[in-house]
Amino acid sequence: MEKRERGILLEAEKFKENKGVKKEKMGEEAKGEFEPKIIGFTCNWCTYAGADLAGTSRKKYPPNVRLIRLMCSGRLDPMFVLKVLLNGADAVFIGGCHPGECHYIKGNFYARRRIAAIRTILKQFGLDNRVRAEWCSASEGDKFARIMKEMAEDIKKLGPNPMRGKIL
Repeated sequence: MEKRERGILLEAEKFKENKGVKKEKMGEEAKGEFEPKIIGFTCNWCTYAGADLAGTSRKKYPPNVRLIRLMCSGRLDPMFVLKVLLNGADAVFIGGCHPGECHYIKGNFYARRRIAAIRTILKQFGLDNRVRAEWCSASEGDKFARIMKEMAEDIKKLGPNPMRGKIL
């Protein structure tokens, strides 16, 4: 296992154990409303930069989104998605460059094939509606914020991940 893959799996484990995260309840969550935990795997060159632009432009999106930066969305291992969902995340966001605009030539085409394979696997668990893939460039901070808001609302309607803590 490569060093980078171990690092991503460690991030997923930290998320599971909530290490380093304040456990105080704020706002609506204190009232008992479900707040989904969303993990995003984002391309360094486009979607991560779009998220950065959303933040620096002070665009509001849910604070319960945690981003993991990949050099390319084509580097996403399907096991990362499965591991994150089984470790307690309520949803997974996968973001990359627009098709044909990848800094690594064909990375997002590889990602598209992997995402299709991931959906096939997750359909067997009934979790295929908890994964969302979007192509978002570095200049689309507004689009990134809108996608995150929509995703959080959709997952709130679905409720908590039914597989959380059942397998591992």
